[in-house]
Amino acid sequence: MLKNIPAIMPPELMKIMLEMGHGDELLLCDGNYSKFGCPERCVRMDGHGVCEILEMILQFFPLDRYTEHPAMLMAVLPDDPYKPEIWERYREIGKRYETDGIREEALEKLAFYQKGNRCYACVATGEKALYANVILKKGVVQ
Repeated sequence: MLKNIPAIMPPELMKIMLEMGHGDELLLCDGNYSKFGCPERCVRMDGHGVCEILEMILQFFPLDRYTEHPAMLMAVLPDDPYKPEIWERYREIGKRYETDGIREEALEKLAFYQKGNRCYACVATGEKALYANVILKKGVVQ
């Protein structure tokens, strides 16, 4: 056992984050996310939500300071009146670990799927909130 590793951290996810380099991207996807938009390397965390996992990951995972938007969200479809309340929770979590927060941008659904498919890895969650998907771009430790 190691000290200070969150109990929910799968060893495979810690290994993946250690393997990733500057500019590599990690997809956190909600329970409704399509396999079409996932990379081959995937860690299943079905019993957990994205906020819980984001909180765990950002303790170790620096966001890229050299890009304007190191976090990408899936934009709400144009004809959908839904307002993703979970995004505000992501911003609150980001502020605890990153000086400038997560600095996100919203990508159109198809563009998000295409980018998600090219990520280094994904974490498949049991998140039930809609539009809860997020891609994180890894930065450097300074």
